[in-house]
Formats: sequence, structure tokens, C-alpha cells
Amino acid sequence: MSRYFIPQIRNLFVSPVALGALIDEIPVGILVMDPARRVILLNRTLQAMTGLSPDAAAGIPCCHAMRSRTCVTGCPARQMGETDEAVCLESDLISRDRQMIPVRTTLAPLAGGDGRLAGFIETVEDMRSLGEMDTRYNSSCRFADIVGKSPQMEKIFRILPVIAQNESSVLITGETGTGKDLVAEAIHRTSDRSRGAFIKVNCGALPEPLLESEIFGHQKGAFTGAVENKPGRFRLAHNGTLFLTEIGDLPLSLQAKLLTFLDDKVVYPLGGTKGFQADVRIIAATHRNLEQMVREGRFRGDLLFRLNVVRLHLPPLRERGEDVRLLSEHFLKTVAAQLRKQPRGFSDRAMTILEQYPYPGNVREMRNIIEYAVNFCQDGRIHPVHLPAYLTAPASSMVETGVQSAEPGGIPAGSPEPVVPASIDTERNWDAVERQMIMAALIKAGGRRTRAAQILGWGRSTLWRKMKYHRIDG
Repeated sequence: MSRYFIPQIRNLFVSPVALGALIDEIPVGILVMDPARRVILLNRTLQAMTGLSPDAAAGIPCCHAMRSRTCVTGCPARQMGETDEAVCLESDLISRDRQMIPVRTTLAPLAGGDGRLAGFIETVEDMRSLGEMDTRYNSSCRFADIVGKSPQMEKIFRILPVIAQNESSVLITGETGTGKDLVAEAIHRTSDRSRGAFIKVNCGALPEPLLESEIFGHQKGAFTGAVENKPGRFRLAHNGTLFLTEIGDLPLSLQAKLLTFLDDKVVYPLGGTKGFQADVRIIAATHRNLEQMVREGRFRGDLLFRLNVVRLHLPPLRERGEDVRLLSEHFLKTVAAQLRKQPRGFSDRAMTILEQYPYPGNVREMRNIIEYAVNFCQDGRIHPVHLPAYLTAPASSMVETGVQSAEPGGIPAGSPEPVVPASIDTERNWDAVERQMIMAALIKAGGRRTRAAQILGWGRSTLWRKMKYHRIDG
């Protein structure tokens, strides 16, 4: 295993070659296991998909590395002998971002020199790009996972295929919640790099020393606690795309290092003197005014020049007109499927409220609003009573609670104040409702947190955090 020895290939080349270095250059995931289906080695592509480093994966059962549906329904390796043929099937795995990725896997036994079963090798191919290639043009109001039919979005849909097919750096700007992450991933998935990894780094999430190690990697001994080499996100993104979100929060020292990479395509790990060539496309995103930051000396002008080769600005939802109705219906369908509910749609009054709300949190806020409404809707159609209280409150109370409303406000002037259920009109009672929802989901899931999170439409970490907040043991 990698923490004890470095597997090598002998008698093939003039000198021994590290097996890991060889399989890292293959653009599909590769997993090598022993006869007991414990992980021996995984390549860089699979590391990017699963979020596991070689040392973290070494020795663990393959089902804990892959986290696939096949691991539960019936792993073919359990009955496979050394003389059996390879098995190819379509399944899924849970990614480093806790997303379910459709994959095609091929599992084959490996026989040793004595003819006995020595282990298994599995290849894992990400199938998302193939599905998107089939559907990205099937509708005038959709590109990959991005939905819209307003003139602004139609313009973006027309230029996205062009952007996807070139290698220039891309800078995506727009307010928080406008969908910059979705656009970045859509560019990657519809590009020639789609078989490579899409690696995301939040430049504002870590302090500077940790962020440098996370992006560029580090050598053993580079700092206290660096007990092993770390590849960094650039190496994981080799032959793929590196998405730097919140680029405006990148420290000036790391801006210089990023600029160096954009100039010569060489990455220097922290504490290392030898660099490596990385074939990586850079997509950056920010909600900040980078030009203003350049004038204030907080962002390098030469870096902005290099990132700003292709610029894409996403409009706020309040400027997208008819997209509000389209997105409301899209999220209703998506969330209802996740929560296994079947609401028939929105009442006219509820839709009027949704169309008149200014959405300071943009598309992300809209999705949260629809998820809230679906959770509370019991009669098949969403009415104003099912919407969050701050949408249906009078304009004066919205101002008092810090929510700004656009003219003519959250509800038309002169309209009667909507009735808000007493059970959800205060933070205290909402806590009680949320705790009850979690308890009901856990009971339905038989105590399994992953299943309970799926029932609620949350990520597993979100469920864990809310259980801790509500002091729920499970």
C-alpha cells in the first residue's frame, strides 16, 4: 500500500517505473484492489472524483472508496474468480462534493504467477459529459443544468458552446447565487476536457498557508505537520479544469504564483524547487468588482488581464423577467422528486408573490424558497401560506427585518395581508418544525442519516450540522 511501499513495473522499461505515475496519466479512474477487495492504489482521476488521497484510501474496503449503488445491490467481485471475464456495468458513485455521478465501471480479476487470484482492477468512466452532450441543445431554454429563456440567458447559451471549445481562461462575474458554479461546470462538461477532472477551489475558504498547499500542493517537510507529499489541486486537475471561485479573495502572494502558472504552465509545490508541467484550464469567478480592487491595490492588474481573456457576466434574477416562472416550475419539479412529493403547481397568488420578489440571493435563494414551500405543502398546490413568512409579510415588516422589497413590494399595494401559519411565523417555532422534520425523516429512514438527508433534500453534512444544533442523537 502506498504508505508502506511504492508499487513498480519491472522488466517493461529499461528501469523500473512507478505504477502510480503510469496510471495517473490515464484519463479514466483506475482502482487496484487485493483479493479481499481492499484498496491498494487509485489514480489521480479517481482521486479527483472521490476526494480520497492514496494514503487515505490504502487498505480500506473498495465500497468505502467508491460509495456506489452497486456496492449495495451486489458487487460482481464477490463471486469473481481468477478465470472469469471482465464485467462492465453502469452505476454511480458519491463524489468529493457529495454529488451522485453516473459512471461506467469495468471490473476484471488479476491472476498471479501461480494462477491464483491476486486482486482486481476497476476502471471508472464519468458519464455525465455524454448525457449532457445529448441534452444540451434539446431545448431553447436549457444548456446542461442551466435553465432560462430571458434574452440575457439566451445570449449566454449562444456563446457557451464557443467558450467551451477553446482553451482560454474564463472569468465569470455576477452577484452571489447567480449560478457561477453551474456555468463553470457546464463549460467543462461540454468541452474537450470533459473526460478530465473538474476541480473546484474556494479561494476565500482557507487561510493563506493552507490555501497555497491546497492549490499548489506541498513537499514533505515544507512546514510543521507536512509528513507526506501532497499533490495539490493543480495536479488533480491535470488534463481537466481548475475552477477558482471567489478569486477576489485570493491573497496577493498567491496571485503572483497563479500569474506565474498562467505564464509558463509550471506548478511549484510549497517547499519544492522542482516544478511540473500541468495541462489545466483556469476558470475563475467572483462577485467582487476586480477593477475597483486593482485601483485599491488589492488585486493584481496583470493577473486580471490574464484571467479576463473571456468574460461572462451572469445577470441577477431580478433582471431575468420570465425566468422567475420558468425556474420556479423547474425547482418545484426537482425538489418534489427529491422529497418524494407531488405538488401540482402554484396558485396564481403564490406565483404573483414569487414574480414580484426581488431575490437578493438570486437563483440560490429561489431554490431554497421552493424547497421550503414543498416541505410545507400538503394539499397538492403551493399557496402563499406555504411560502416563507418574509415573502408574504407587509412591506413595513420586511424593512424592519432587514429584507428589502422592490416596488411594488413583496405583494401588490392594497392587498390584504396573507395569513401565515402560527407554526412557522417565528424563529422559535420554525426550530420546532425543523426538529420535527428531521425526526420524521430519521424514523422513515430507519436511523440511516444518508437516507434521511436524501428524504429532506439536504447534504449529509447539512443534516449532521442541524442534528447537532437541535441536539438530536442518531
